[in-house]
Amino acid sequence: MAKIKTIGILTSGGDAPGMNAAIRAVTRSGICNGFNMKGIYRGYDGLINGEIDTFTTENVSGIIMSGGTILKTARSREFQTDEGMKKAYENMRKHEIDALVVIGGNGSLTGAMRFAQEYDVCCVGLPGTIDNDLYGTDSTIGYDTTLNTIMECVDRIRDTAQSHERIFFVEVMGRDAGFLAQNSAIACGAEAAIIPEDSTNVDQLARFMERGIRKSKKSCIVIVSESPKCGAMYYAERVRKEFPQFDVRVSILGHLQRGGRPTAHDRILASRTGVAAIEAIMQGQRNIMVGVRHNEIVYVPLSEAIRSDKPFDRKLIKVLDELSI
Repeated sequence: MAKIKTIGILTSGGDAPGMNAAIRAVTRSGICNGFNMKGIYRGYDGLINGEIDTFTTENVSGIIMSGGTILKTARSREFQTDEGMKKAYENMRKHEIDALVVIGGNGSLTGAMRFAQEYDVCCVGLPGTIDNDLYGTDSTIGYDTTLNTIMECVDRIRDTAQSHERIFFVEVMGRDAGFLAQNSAIACGAEAAIIPEDSTNVDQLARFMERGIRKSKKSCIVIVSESPKCGAMYYAERVRKEFPQFDVRVSILGHLQRGGRPTAHDRILASRTGVAAIEAIMQGQRNIMVGVRHNEIVYVPLSEAIRSDKPFDRKLIKVLDELSI
């Protein structure tokens, strides 16, 4: 196996607070351990198009507190093609990059896994996604910040809900994972959370209306995981039709959930996993994701991180049910 001298860093997919802290950690730890570091702009698209610069400690100075990513990001369709991947590999060779650290979520790490399999490239992933849906790590970079952002927004919405005696359906990100919705609902004192993990034959809306509205409460907050078919708008329309006596509003938090200064938790997680990514490369680890489980650094094969369903603690559903009476 050829000795690794130069490491490239890229951020891909949706941005997440803490990505800059991760870029900083990987860069500085790499330089500290004798590697040449290169920043790749705009994710895999930048690798395909050769948007690559040498990174020094100065490049990552003063960024730990910033949201977003100084390397920019993109969802690269071209990288999903054989031709695009070939161009990316040729640019790696041209810039003498021997290993890649990829900071991103499920799609980004899937791309890293395919790239590693096709061209025998050393790829190490860092879990950068607000959804917290990657298997093998207790938390992903950006999740804690987003949870706090949702909590602050819902606290403000609660004021209006109570003043006007309304039901508010608040839609949050998370797609196929309800971690954000369920935990933010507990943190905000919401009356219910509608999440994909609880999509049994039981009608979640009907159950909530029976439990929540039949009591003395005249205002309610329901947190809903985003969905193209059954998002907050869908449930609000159902209430308007089935329970016309209630005043219903929808608030879709959207992209404001992605931005903002990362919390201490996310900065520390990004820093620990960033340093561990360099350690993994030095140990000869390949094609793994760095995570933290029970406060210990773990190395998870990329195939497991992206293909295994992250277990959802169903006790959280019981917690919310009991506390929302």
